[in-house]
Amino acid sequence: MNASDGGAYGPRATYPTERSPMSRRRWFAALTAGVIVAGVIVAAIGFTKFGNPEVSGEGTGYFITGPDTVDVQFTVNRADPAKPVACVVRARAKDGSEIGRREVLVPAGQATRVGVRTTLHTAGRPVTGEVFGCGGTVPPYLTSGNAK
Repeated sequence: MNASDGGAYGPRATYPTERSPMSRRRWFAALTAGVIVAGVIVAAIGFTKFGNPEVSGEGTGYFITGPDTVDVQFTVNRADPAKPVACVVRARAKDGSEIGRREVLVPAGQATRVGVRTTLHTAGRPVTGEVFGCGGTVPPYLTSGNAK
């Protein structure tokens, strides 16, 4: 037995045999398919969590009506108009700090898109009013019988 026949010594022992190109292609195809499947799963989870919410609110304007009041006007979009919605609106001072906040009940109705205007009393001079957010979970204290 000599060193060139692939025994314990020689080129075959030092340099392993090369894999066939087919096994590399299979590995690459499996890895690509795994990445695609993971991407589809992440996209589906992201869409269900962040895409097309059941309820959304968008500020359409604000009017400073006094040294400590601001009227906030906004639009509420909801998938099911038969359910009431609660929105939080807030006022901000010149430095950006929040100086007023209020929860507003948007009662059930027939329209999926509703315009609302509310007045906020602030702890200082307001410079802006905005919608912080809207949701379909209405707190018990914010019902049509108790709302101001």
